[in-house]
Amino acid sequence: MQKFQNLPLRNGVGIIVLNNENKVFVGRRKDFPSEYWQMPQGGINQNENFLHAAKRELEEETSIKSVKLIKELDEWLEYDLPENLLGKIWGGKYRGQKQKWFIMKFIGKNSEININTKNPEFLDWKWIEISKLPDIAVNFKINIYRKLKDKLNFLKLN
Repeated sequence: MQKFQNLPLRNGVGIIVLNNENKVFVGRRKDFPSEYWQMPQGGINQNENFLHAAKRELEEETSIKSVKLIKELDEWLEYDLPENLLGKIWGGKYRGQKQKWFIMKFIGKNSEININTKNPEFLDWKWIEISKLPDIAVNFKINIYRKLKDKLNFLKLN
């Protein structure tokens, strides 16, 4: 653990996709099939605009293109990887991730959603209530999902 604490955080984006009922899109990860689900997220390419990265990641993971930006959250949200993943993912170059999050409204039809993409990340997907976000997250991301839930509730999207 000691040898990893000086590693940097990886820059990433996260996307909260809301449907017309203000339910949140979540997917069950292919490489970590369990009771945990997550929202689309991913890395930022060098010199890539954050919003472009968010839209690219969303399309790569879900095939979703029909979205309207609601809000870019001001602050970065961070998490550290648990000990068992340190040195194993992202080539062992990072101790965790700091993410810029975007809230987007899905304006397409569910038939647009296709998780069987070129490099699939999800086994399954569903829409959930905003209040359920902390309940579906893997333990090292629960605090981020709590903060996101609170931000969504604060926006009063209805």
